[in-house]
Amino acid sequence: MFDYTKTILERVSFDPMLFCKELEKALKMLLPYEVEQLTDWLLGYTKEKPELRQCLVLINK
Repeated sequence: MFDYTKTILERVSFDPMLFCKELEKALKMLLPYEVEQLTDWLLGYTKEKPELRQCLVLINK
């Protein structure tokens, strides 16, 4: 499920609103250890895409 989530997020990364929406859905479905993996991946992925960094707030909820 983690790999599927990464694929979806990569595909919608052109639109920050859609990215946040898909991230929210993913956080509800993933297991706790997958959320940790996703967090690590997101920190690296959004480094090059500052417009998506606003969505990282969702992880801390």
